[in-house]
Amino acid sequence: MATELDGFKFEQRHGKDRVRVTRVWRRKDGNHFMVEWNVCISLLSDCLNAYVRDDNSDIVATDTMKNTVYVKAKECSEQLSAENFAILLAKHFTSVYKQVSTAIIRIAEKPWERVTIDGQLHTHGFRLGSERHTTEVILTKSGALTLRSGIEGLSVLKTTMSGFEGFIRDKYTALPDTNERMLATEVSASWSYSYKSVSSIPQNPLHFTEKYQDVKKVVVNTFFGHPKEGIYSASVQSTLFQIAKAVLNRFPDISSVQLKMPNLHFLPVNISSVDNTIVKFNDDVYSPTDEPHGSIEATLSRFWSKM
Repeated sequence: MATELDGFKFEQRHGKDRVRVTRVWRRKDGNHFMVEWNVCISLLSDCLNAYVRDDNSDIVATDTMKNTVYVKAKECSEQLSAENFAILLAKHFTSVYKQVSTAIIRIAEKPWERVTIDGQLHTHGFRLGSERHTTEVILTKSGALTLRSGIEGLSVLKTTMSGFEGFIRDKYTALPDTNERMLATEVSASWSYSYKSVSSIPQNPLHFTEKYQDVKKVVVNTFFGHPKEGIYSASVQSTLFQIAKAVLNRFPDISSVQLKMPNLHFLPVNISSVDNTIVKFNDDVYSPTDEPHGSIEATLSRFWSKM
């Protein structure tokens, strides 16, 4: 919160970061379901006296915030999405404490996946995947809602159907044109929903979990194309735009999507030794490196979207 103080502009917030919690749901049919969440809480609240008068009477203790995460997780008797849990926490902090005007809740969900044994899903066995499901909820005491979700660490690679040609050339340019290269990236995507209040969100407690899976599928399918023919990528920039456009075309309740797609290089290997032994690259042997790498990011929004 911003306040004028002794001729200065003073802004403050406080919260609790990296509150890790796991919730297991055990169904009567023997199947178990679980999530592992890393929760970060930030509160905008009227506690100026703690800063200027040594008076802590308006502070919500960060230890209380941590305990609230555990208690609210316990109270969730049915499965729910990370987004719904974040909204639940935000509603608690903005309604219980008169000092709190806005709650900001960020959650990163670890990708635990059910194990398949001999073609059957295990009732209680899980393995850790790779990419993470993220969300950020901003809720004001008046009920105004901002809701974002995302994917972090989605690693994808294709060994052909990618090139890079026709770029600016000058005296520092050493990169040759090519219409045949490997394309690899680690996608970070975040998208904003158009819901402006808690009452406007779908009632299904797993709606946003399902939407996350659907968005991830669109990202992956657009990157790779048809399983046999694939789809040609003229640049990471072109592929990024096609992914962003596909997400907005597929999901009308998403108002904008931001993508970060570093170009993780696989460099062709050519070796020429002093005795004239030559190993010539033939689209087969590469040297993988992620340092340095190209950095490409962009945001695509609907015209009516307020970023």
